[in-house]
Amino acid sequence: MGIRGWFLQNWFNLFSAIGIIAGLWFTAFSLRSETKTRRIANLLTITANHREIWKEFLNNPKLARVRDAAADTAKQPVTDAERVFVTMIILHISSVYYAMKDELVVKLEGLRRDIAQFLSLPIPKAIWERMKVFQNEALVRFIEECRNWK
Repeated sequence: MGIRGWFLQNWFNLFSAIGIIAGLWFTAFSLRSETKTRRIANLLTITANHREIWKEFLNNPKLARVRDAAADTAKQPVTDAERVFVTMIILHISSVYYAMKDELVVKLEGLRRDIAQFLSLPIPKAIWERMKVFQNEALVRFIEECRNWK
């Protein structure tokens, strides 16, 4: 029995195997494409949330001190509005960190530098020092690494 005979006896099995392999390949390709699409959608959501948080800063003059590198929290303590605003930013950082850790979003290249610059300011630094005890160890370690990043 030659190739022709083998093919006549096994044509159904051969085509079934080819169909299964093609189905698995298509599924893997679709899953990869869906993962990329989901990562971009998550990035767009993070960007929208970032914009909403900073819109609050721009629309509220009571928050002007948050970005003031010369703010003295000993002379003028942190206000409730400043505390709430910085807490929203830290919670946003937390969401971004866990999304990146689970590869649910594309890597944000400037994130470490952004965190380092923001949390080096007097008001955000004071608020972070108070609230870090309430955060997960992994997040605290990440933010502290960012703060020490050069």
